[in-house]
Amino acid sequence: MAALDNVKLKDVLADVASGSLQLPDFQRNWKWDDDRIRAIIATVTLDYPLGVVMTLQTGGATRFRSRTLTGARPDGDPAADLLLLDGQQRLTSLFQALWLDAPVETADARGKPIQRWYYVDIAKAVGPSADRDEAIVSVPADKMLRTDFNRTLVLDLRTTEAECSAGLFPLHFVFDAQRVNEWKKAYIKADEDRNWDLWGQFDEAVLQQVRAFQVPMIRLAASTSMDAVCAVFERVNTGGVPLNVFELLTATYAGDRDYVERTGDYYQLPEVWREIKQGLASKYPVFGRLESGLENGLSSIDFLQSIALVRTWERKQQGLGATVSCKRRDLLDLPLADFVRLAPKLADAFAWVGDFLERQCIVRPNDLPYKTQLVPLAAVRAILDTATDGLGAEEKIEQWYWCGVLGEMYGGSTETRFTKDVEQLVPWIAHDDRAPETVTEAFFFTDRLDTLTTRNSAAYKGIYALLIKQGAVDWHYTEAPLSPGRLDEYSVDVRQIFPKTWFRRGNSNGLPTSSIVNKTPLSYRASMDMTGAPSSYLSTMIAASDMRPEWFDDVLTTHLIDPDALRENDYERFYRDRSKQLQDLVHSAMGKKTMLRDLPEDDAR
Repeated sequence: MAALDNVKLKDVLADVASGSLQLPDFQRNWKWDDDRIRAIIATVTLDYPLGVVMTLQTGGATRFRSRTLTGARPDGDPAADLLLLDGQQRLTSLFQALWLDAPVETADARGKPIQRWYYVDIAKAVGPSADRDEAIVSVPADKMLRTDFNRTLVLDLRTTEAECSAGLFPLHFVFDAQRVNEWKKAYIKADEDRNWDLWGQFDEAVLQQVRAFQVPMIRLAASTSMDAVCAVFERVNTGGVPLNVFELLTATYAGDRDYVERTGDYYQLPEVWREIKQGLASKYPVFGRLESGLENGLSSIDFLQSIALVRTWERKQQGLGATVSCKRRDLLDLPLADFVRLAPKLADAFAWVGDFLERQCIVRPNDLPYKTQLVPLAAVRAILDTATDGLGAEEKIEQWYWCGVLGEMYGGSTETRFTKDVEQLVPWIAHDDRAPETVTEAFFFTDRLDTLTTRNSAAYKGIYALLIKQGAVDWHYTEAPLSPGRLDEYSVDVRQIFPKTWFRRGNSNGLPTSSIVNKTPLSYRASMDMTGAPSSYLSTMIAASDMRPEWFDDVLTTHLIDPDALRENDYERFYRDRSKQLQDLVHSAMGKKTMLRDLPEDDAR
């Protein structure tokens, strides 16, 4: 339920000052620039509509940790009666400009932080309302206005006499009747004949408008649900940044009074997440680069989704819920007690996922086919725990994983697939039930190899990882197959086998030249020698390796390459042979035959 009232601006700003009106902690700090603040002051002095402010009454089931608006410093630590959902920028700007006895923290047109006092030019303010924007003047924190790159002082407002002489009324005490009266006396005394009449017009045209100004305020009832608060906030908020579920939960968990009473402190979700993410990413770089921020790679939302999947799975088993799910509502409805119980479980599960990916030779963020696929995988691990460690269980998980990657099953909307995978993967592993749809519906059409040309495709990254997993040996560091631990050390990346320069003479026979078929994982050092025709660079590599040519042929075959086709610079033979071998590699990983695009399914098998 909601109510709409008109509240005097003076009363609203007094509530901000006292801490009766505060921000929910999920609200980001926001700073309006100098021009916008002058414009909103002009709006108030003209008694033009300001726009509706939206608040939430406190004391309901949805409890947020709150904080005061920027600049408000109430005595003690007062509890808020209202939380401001929409109107932070407007009210913060007006509070600082019209209430605080301090310069306003704002920014110039280039976004550089500045401090400003705001004045109104009395003579201009009593003129036409169209000129009111020009009547609002901002001056630096030292109250001295300079031009010519700060070399020329044009206005010094450090004394009341100077303000009166300039005819500039200081707006920061507009609601303090005693100070307004004292300033008025000084102003009239400065030029009694002229200023008495001007003051009367100014009082009527500006001061009375500000004193009478009303703010339309919607008050949402304390009983408003978390989901509704979130929806309302996003519809009315014009900051341009979607409201993050993690920020909402941070505010609600911090506002959990039972936890505060039990522990003496509020729950700090960001710190808990920081510790979990740092622990995971420092051991498993595939989860993201810490230097790029906590949300790089595995994000807080990914982690919350995995917890929601486990919680809704548990509730379904207990007959308390109908489906496994991790939609936004499931995240918003995640009680603190369940988060505290499940977070360590999921942290361990993601560590297991990190080990699993390493066994698939996927250890770097850029080499990860789908980050989203890790969410249900961690949930399944948390549900089954060590039941995923058996040989048969590992084989099933590997098949499911590679079907998802090579069948490119996680490329679209994922929430429905999350649900199906958890509900179907758990019984498949635990009870040898039916295979999940991610396995049964995944197909890899043979002509897909021709179009896999960049890392934008999960299947491209998948084949790259599978080549390493099945034992590819580097062409410079030939002593052992490439291993996950050596990929960074050797600067291993996808390298083109028949170089781009070789195709300039039109040697491709109409076959693709930059697909995964003509690429393989090799060190940077090996790639330095790969110029010109393959027959030419191979002789250089063989000589450098101290190997007999037939032994180097064995190295080439670990990349599923026909050595004779390479030595003879026969691109067509190389391409067709390697396509067939890569298809077999994909078949094996997916546990099924590939599909030929134009054949019926029975024939394709």
